[in-house]
Amino acid sequence: MSDLVLGPLLRYAGDTEATVWVEADSPCEVEVLGHRARTFHVEGHHYALVVIGGLRPGGSTEYAVSLDGERRWPPERSRFPPSVIRTVAPERPLRIAFGSCRVSLPHEAPYTLSPDEDQRGREHDALYALALQMRREPVERWPHKLLMLGDQIYVDEGSPRVRERIARRRDTSRPPGREVADFEEYTWLYHESWGDPVLRWLLSTVSSAMLWDDHDMHDDWNISSDWVREIRRKPWWESRVIGGIMSYWIYQHLGNLAPPELRDLELLERVSEADDAGPLLRDYARRADRQAEGSRWSYHRDMGGVRLVAMDSRGGRLLGGTGHGVHEHARAMVDDREWAWIEERATGDVEHLVLATSLPFALVPGLHYLEAWSEAVCDGAWGRRLSALGERVRRAADLEGWPAFQDSFHRLARLIADVAAGRRGRAPASIVIVSGDVHHAYLAEIALAAGGGAVWQAVCSPFRNTLARSDRALLRFGGSRAGLAIARTLARSARVEQPELRWRITTGPWFDNQVATLIFMRRAAELTLAKTVPGDPDPELELVHRACLTPTPSP
Repeated sequence: MSDLVLGPLLRYAGDTEATVWVEADSPCEVEVLGHRARTFHVEGHHYALVVIGGLRPGGSTEYAVSLDGERRWPPERSRFPPSVIRTVAPERPLRIAFGSCRVSLPHEAPYTLSPDEDQRGREHDALYALALQMRREPVERWPHKLLMLGDQIYVDEGSPRVRERIARRRDTSRPPGREVADFEEYTWLYHESWGDPVLRWLLSTVSSAMLWDDHDMHDDWNISSDWVREIRRKPWWESRVIGGIMSYWIYQHLGNLAPPELRDLELLERVSEADDAGPLLRDYARRADRQAEGSRWSYHRDMGGVRLVAMDSRGGRLLGGTGHGVHEHARAMVDDREWAWIEERATGDVEHLVLATSLPFALVPGLHYLEAWSEAVCDGAWGRRLSALGERVRRAADLEGWPAFQDSFHRLARLIADVAAGRRGRAPASIVIVSGDVHHAYLAEIALAAGGGAVWQAVCSPFRNTLARSDRALLRFGGSRAGLAIARTLARSARVEQPELRWRITTGPWFDNQVATLIFMRRAAELTLAKTVPGDPDPELELVHRACLTPTPSP
């Protein structure tokens, strides 16, 4: 008799269709609301993605999950309301919660302490607190979507239970030690991260969309071509990267896609027909790692009058800069084919456009110039001999965001300006770039030289991975006048091109564990930010900021 190992996760939810993802402990048929799917098999693991149709726009439908006709979800005894599928409708408010960077640790001391009190401490989990808050609120106030913008798992900072399990499986005195080594150990991280009963209910009820970032694979993953050459010489890396891409495709990427895309996905068809799809996915992962061009991880979702374009800024990078003074203009966040795909979908003629990317586009200005300077020095702006200095600084300071890929930064800036000015269809009421990664939250207003609609950069990080005071001080210096003056001087000396857009940080930074929410209603948009605070007995969310993003009244 089959049982659930993980899930259900409500992934895609449109106006009339939805998808529900599960992992089972044996082959079976999964049923949700009368719709069925057989599990597919990958190296001892069994997964299914059930496509559900015929839903009512703007509705809320309770659902259960059965395996081979036996009900396996929801649990018989639960302190949470029933799991529901909530569809969207243009005439109703749409709430999108977002953030990134969530370490999976027990919800008890010392892990709930600050890192200054105990090096193991990461304070309280914002998603855990969000689920507890939803339990007390009416359904109408729940988020419709949860955007998880990277570092859903940490290969280098696993939970105590996962690390103990790894130590029982292999010799951790040899690299990669207690970090994740392969596909099987990746599955343990996902089980730990999403298997907590509180998180299970949240992810069964709020549709989720995801992007990966470096800690889903390795710190500084794909930061430069030199880094890639060095990591590929390590004997354990190939097993890690193949396992990482395989597990991302199964646990995260499949659920990002809308039902029409799933129906056209040849790899999913082949995986579903295989006795064991492990070799198929291993071959796919190997090619995706070695040939970034042609592997598209970006996706989009239409939600009433809101269009989300989620742009991969990690897995599909081109790293043509050699780090030895040769600039071939081939260093890019994505290849030309994926960029054309983004341009085709990031357009006007929608009420609101949300551009999601794990790494912020508009950084604190001082950090922007420092990142741009590091790329220019890597590419020989200070001469061939000093290009190695740029590479060292780039890695030491994690200078790998959009400004560190200047060609891509200016491409995206031009695209945003065109959409906001109405040159690519009717201008949206707002364009909001949502990001995470940087372990603090802020809101930046972007000004366009030629005018246009409201454009914002909204950053929320972390869900759970607070920084120590010393790290916060360094980030604050990057945003100070002195930090800006130093970085701008360095950028000028390297002949860095000035950005076409101007922006200012309107609020922030906040360094708490936190979750942000965008609220859209017709042509109005609002942002809220809430941080975790200790509660009795459970953590709570406290509103710390609310901002209207459009000139019209917010819903």
